[in-house]
Amino acid sequence: MPIIVNLDVMLAKRKMTLTELSAKVGVSMTNLSILKKGHSKAVRFTTLNAICMALDCQPGDILEFSPK
Repeated sequence: MPIIVNLDVMLAKRKMTLTELSAKVGVSMTNLSILKKGHSKAVRFTTLNAICMALDCQPGDILEFSPK
């Protein structure tokens, strides 16, 4: 898929664990893990908004388009 999820990169930059992010955004560890691994088929804007607020970043910091 040409969409790359860089959630792990942003977590590392913010020195935050997936567990901490899960608690801040109210999304289960399982769903965040699926998203982080790039296996998610969709992301709700409310979830993306909550992640961006918790990580103090832009959606483009998390999602990247690569047509390769």
